[in-house]
Amino acid sequence: MNLQPTLTNHLITLRPLVETDFDALYNVASDKLIWEQHPNNDRYQKSVFKEFFAIALASKGAFVIIDNKSNSIIGSSRYYEYDSEKKQLVIGYTFIARSYWGTNYNRALKELMMNYAFQFVDVIHFHVGKTNFRSLKAMEKLGGEIIGHVVSTTGVVGNPIYEIKKEKKFNLQNSYFTAKT
Repeated sequence: MNLQPTLTNHLITLRPLVETDFDALYNVASDKLIWEQHPNNDRYQKSVFKEFFAIALASKGAFVIIDNKSNSIIGSSRYYEYDSEKKQLVIGYTFIARSYWGTNYNRALKELMMNYAFQFVDVIHFHVGKTNFRSLKAMEKLGGEIIGHVVSTTGVVGNPIYEIKKEKKFNLQNSYFTAKT
């Protein structure tokens, strides 16, 4: 599975994150309110975002989200923890500009990523911050089911892990997509 294809549907294009995306992506991420419910609620700070961005680049699974109408970067998401033997992966580290909240862009993003991934995997997990109520609600709307929680090395139960299985039918509104691998 190519973890950084270029994917597109009628609303957005996902393309691999590159180093020159920093300024445009930080322009979105510098909005403090994007991170208010997030476990890392200081990610709007440039020094913190620089570290997040460097890790995203190194992951070789990160994307920028581009609004097809304006051709501008409106956020980012990532594939990670791909396991070809278990046929599963995780989608996460997603953020999108507040002006797109409450629209169908996040759903279009997740459906685009899931449609592509389900060609290679049977199970997709999503790690969601337990205080990120917007994302928790969005996962429930997508049909995700909590299968457990992330447990720290000290035994502290943390963020929920949502699962969507390939065989489970979920409501696809934007099933058209193209992939360039």
